[in-house]
Amino acid sequence: MSEAARTYAHFREIFGGDPRIRPGRSRARARGEKGGSEPFAPGRDPKSLGSAIDALTAQLGWTGPLSQQELLSAWPDIAGDEIARHSEPIAIEGGVLQVRCESTAWATQLRLMRDDLLRAILDRHPSAGVDTIRFQGPDAPTWKKGPRSVPGRGPRDTYG
Repeated sequence: MSEAARTYAHFREIFGGDPRIRPGRSRARARGEKGGSEPFAPGRDPKSLGSAIDALTAQLGWTGPLSQQELLSAWPDIAGDEIARHSEPIAIEGGVLQVRCESTAWATQLRLMRDDLLRAILDRHPSAGVDTIRFQGPDAPTWKKGPRSVPGRGPRDTYG
């Protein structure tokens, strides 16, 4: 199922909807339902835009993904400028924040700081759903690419 179809199904589930009603036509009011157009009736006070957006994101189930993206963009504030210069959060999958470091030495140092960083994340972004952090070093070069690559162990065969 495509992303668009899943989003459509999610909206149908939340907002309901009668498939017999065609788009562009207004829905008829139920009989006996009051119009609600009295000027000083309860519930007619204006609400702030922030509270309306918070209510909408909670209703649509977007609080977790929004909090995750906010965490990824706020990495320098959470980890500090020096650590952020040498590391980059990649993704959050299954409660695991994946962070790519510029060297294996930085990855090792950040593994030692994992508890402090996780505590800072849980304090600032509790709804992000991060349970642990995985630090990885840079991608290693591979011998398997290029026009002259050979199957098997390759040039390592001649080293000994």
